[in-house]
Amino acid sequence: MTATRRNGTYLLFLRFTERRDVTAGSLGTLTVAAGDYCYVGSAMNGLDSRIERHFRKEKTMRWHIDRLTVIADAMEAYVSMTRKECELSTIAEECECVPVFKGFGSSDCGCVTHLFRVNDETKLRLLNLSAVTPFPSKTV
Repeated sequence: MTATRRNGTYLLFLRFTERRDVTAGSLGTLTVAAGDYCYVGSAMNGLDSRIERHFRKEKTMRWHIDRLTVIADAMEAYVSMTRKECELSTIAEECECVPVFKGFGSSDCGCVTHLFRVNDETKLRLLNLSAVTPFPSKTV
């Protein structure tokens, strides 16, 4: 039996317990301060496998977010089958999530970034307004 390949978008929350420096391709070396972040992403032919890939620590580095997922101390994901990637980024900004690293994950669209700094309040507001559902996998 072949698994269904869903299309959709997602919010990937990452936690860093200490400051980290990471090289992210053309963006150069980025300093990630300790704290919580939200990455907005999409997968137009394999949403579940994309998110499961993010949870793996060993993988080929393909996207900007890969550089962060391999060093994150914790991650959790939420999915949407109706919202578009840039729409979720706009909602994140409206929820006062703080954009970080211009061009991160947004090289193929007009958004400034798809990575945001969040706190408990902005995360909760984003989850409520974006109408996403928890990804049915373990939290890492």
